[in-house]
Amino acid sequence: MYMTGSIEMKEKLKHFLLLTVSTLIMAVGTYFFKFTNNFTFGGITGLAVLIAKTGFMSASDFTFVMNMILLVIGFIVLGRKFTAKTAYCSILLSVTLSVLERVYPMSHPLTDQPMLELCFAIALPSLGSAVLFNIGSSSGGTDIIAMILKKYSSFDIGRALLATDIAITIAGCFMFDVKTGLYSFLGLAIRSFMIDTFIESFNLSKYFNVVCDVPEPICDFIVNTLHRSATVCHAQGAFSGRDKYIVFTALNRPQAVKLRNFIKENQPEAFILISNTSEIIGKGFHSI
Repeated sequence: MYMTGSIEMKEKLKHFLLLTVSTLIMAVGTYFFKFTNNFTFGGITGLAVLIAKTGFMSASDFTFVMNMILLVIGFIVLGRKFTAKTAYCSILLSVTLSVLERVYPMSHPLTDQPMLELCFAIALPSLGSAVLFNIGSSSGGTDIIAMILKKYSSFDIGRALLATDIAITIAGCFMFDVKTGLYSFLGLAIRSFMIDTFIESFNLSKYFNVVCDVPEPICDFIVNTLHRSATVCHAQGAFSGRDKYIVFTALNRPQAVKLRNFIKENQPEAFILISNTSEIIGKGFHSI
């Protein structure tokens, strides 16, 4: 009983650290590279850049105010569907941006290389968002709007949010200059792709089909050394007509290297097909 409670506590602590670190990464990328270069892609923070240009409010303060308003609306409208994790990340992101603005005020970009800064303005928030999505959370903002639209309408939410992002980016072309607007469009195009790439990379596993004559040693290695399971099917070689066995298993990358080396050393005549997959649902991987 004590061991179970200790394991659960460690998992909760790990989860909390992931939420915190990924949100701080997003804040650093947004404040140091996005706000200072007037890049307008990306929901609430993109709109914040436009508002800051009018002089009405700083980008950090606008992000804080909008996220707090959306949090309140989310709690009222969504109720229990609105998770504490999203609320925590949204508050942490907003507070961190406001603190950075006061502790380290910036009136110009860190470098004179806008393309380099665009890379960091895309990569850091995308990495943070991918980690949050991967553990079932988000940083709030337009994600809250999407959750509300999903509950009360039949809109294509993805298209609606994309149209909003495009409109904000187009407005940036008029409020700043064409070069900044083009950089923002480039950032908008790359951002979604990069988030998906990060998520697939986090979840990447190796799927093995091993065609062999003697499956027992391979299965024993998978079960007792790698602590995974496998499925064995009887087969027949089309050319030789000989009896064969196919061993199916799914492993993470370090385990895949170990299994490949084991087969190479012990059954070099085996035929191996290895595929990349980021969608494995079942015990030891992801639950439904």
